[in-house]
Formats: sequence, C-alpha cells, structure tokens
Amino acid sequence: MWVQILCGLLLYKVLKRIFYDDDDLDVETSDSNAIFSVANRLEKLYGGKAYVGLRIPDPDTGSRQNIDIVLVTKGAKFSNAKTHSEIESLREAVVVSVKNLSGIVSINRDGSWVCEGDHRHRSRQYPDPVAEAKKQASILEAYLEQRGVALPEGYFSYKVILPNPKFSSIYSSNFPPEVITFDQWILLKPEQKNMLSGWIKGAFRGGKKEMQESIHQQLNFIFSTAPIWDRLEVKGNKYVLGEFLEFKGKQEDTQALRPIKRSKVSRLVIQKTSMFGLAPSRLQVLYCPRDYRSEGTSTSSEWKEVTVRSSTEVLFQPQDSNKIRKFKLSSILSMQLSA
Repeated sequence: MWVQILCGLLLYKVLKRIFYDDDDLDVETSDSNAIFSVANRLEKLYGGKAYVGLRIPDPDTGSRQNIDIVLVTKGAKFSNAKTHSEIESLREAVVVSVKNLSGIVSINRDGSWVCEGDHRHRSRQYPDPVAEAKKQASILEAYLEQRGVALPEGYFSYKVILPNPKFSSIYSSNFPPEVITFDQWILLKPEQKNMLSGWIKGAFRGGKKEMQESIHQQLNFIFSTAPIWDRLEVKGNKYVLGEFLEFKGKQEDTQALRPIKRSKVSRLVIQKTSMFGLAPSRLQVLYCPRDYRSEGTSTSSEWKEVTVRSSTEVLFQPQDSNKIRKFKLSSILSMQLSA
C-alpha cells in the first residue's frame, strides 16, 4: 500500500512538472501581479498611461532606482474645490509604489513599517515607503531634466498603494495621506482625484494648453523608451519582472533562438503549433526586431518567426530574488526585453 502511495505521489509530481511547468510560480509572481493589477486599475480610473517596472539611473549612487509605476494622466476635468464651478483641464504624473503586504502593519516613530504575520515572513521591517516614493519622484525628475524635460513645480506627486486584501492595520489613521490602504483602494472612484493628486500649482494656469500638450508628449516618449525590467507574461494572467538571461534546450532550438537578444529584439510572443501526436510538441516564437527609429515599436509585418520545442526553457532571474528560475516556453505567453 505504501509503495502505491509513494508511486502515486511521484507520478503526481512528474505530471505537475509536465503540465504546470514551474514550481513556486505563485510566489514568484505575486508582487509583480499586484503591480500590474494596480496599473491596470489606475488606467481605467484616471485614463492616461501607466508605465510599469521602470529602472531609472540614479546619478548619486551610480545604480538604478526601481519605480513600480509612473502614471501619466490625460487631461482631467474636475470642479474647483473652492468655487465648485471652475472646470480646468490639467495634466500630471504620479509615482506609485505598490506594497503587496499581508498581515498587520504598524508604523514606527522613524517612519519605518513593521509587518506581522506576512505569508513569507513572521515579522519584517520595511524602510519608510513614503520617504522611498518621495526619493523616487526626485530621481525621476532629475532623469527627465537630463533628457531635456523641465517640469513645472508640483507636477509630480507620489503615492504608496496597499492592494493586498489580507492587509490590515490597528491604527490606520496613523498612515500619512500619501498612503492608500486596501480599504481606500477598493472604494476609489474616478471622481476622487484628490486621492492620487498632487495637482499642479499654478504652472498651467492661464490657458497654457500648448505647454501641457508638449510636456505630455515628451513624458510618454521618454517613459516608453526608458530602461525597464524585463517581463514575462505567463499562463494564468501572471507576470514576472526581472532579468532575462538565456534560452536552454536542444542545440538546434537554442541556435534558432540566438537572434533574440535585448539589443535586437523588443518583444516576443509564443504560439502553440501542435498539441497531440507522437511528435514532440513545438511552438512558434514570433519576435519583434527593435526599431530605434520608431520609439521601440514595429508594425506587425516586421515580426519574425522561429519554431522550437515546447520544452525549451527561459532562464530568468526575478526582481529582488537571488534565484534563477526556469520557465518552459509552453508556459509563457509573451516576453518584453528592455534595451
């Protein structure tokens, strides 16, 4: 009987590895999923474009500053809070830090946070997230200035969003106004502009519509070409931010994939070609050559195709992890590579 049980467990693990590909996928993707989920909802609530997973050069440290989301809003119409009559169309950008914390969170006197009962740690202390978001906004402004964009004072605001439903706090009133707790996040509505807003102070008053349009276009161009984390979109609506390393598999497959390098390719999409039969399952890998003349985008006619075994693997190091993960191409929907 015990032999049958052990054989059953072994068969289950083998089948799980064949059909579900990667162990611990939920753990690897949970934080990235939270970031993409927040970005999608912000776009729906406020319009504009949310840029995810930026890696902005920090001249002070010589390293790159990770920024979860930058939301560049469209012209937002709202009633002036003082007169309830004046309607203005303003543009702004918001730096958003996503903290996917579960458990009970409290704030120390120095501004640091302590999370008790997190599913990954019994107790963990985090540096002041609001101070970090403020620093990210400052580094981002310096980066934009370096690339030729002079922003008016107050154009950038910063927020910390806590989207995990398992988040709780004994003293939620102690959180700074820049923090949006889970209870506030689920109730957020489009008309509540003040929750995400560091509205521009006088910079665009007086009908400077041309200036608004110019800055908006510059920001969208710069953020669409700024350094980012590589990203995987895998089955189950899951995402992984990190760094693509290489392909692993049969020599003929890796040889066919050799042209896919970040300097030459911006994006690839995986399509299934065969599912049944005695022959090994194969996949079509469509990849888009990088075109620096058109802001990193290409038309569909420029996509190229290779066919490889579905068992071919992508070696990928997730953000904030020392482990190198292997993802079978059969589990991947798309991959985007930073220049």
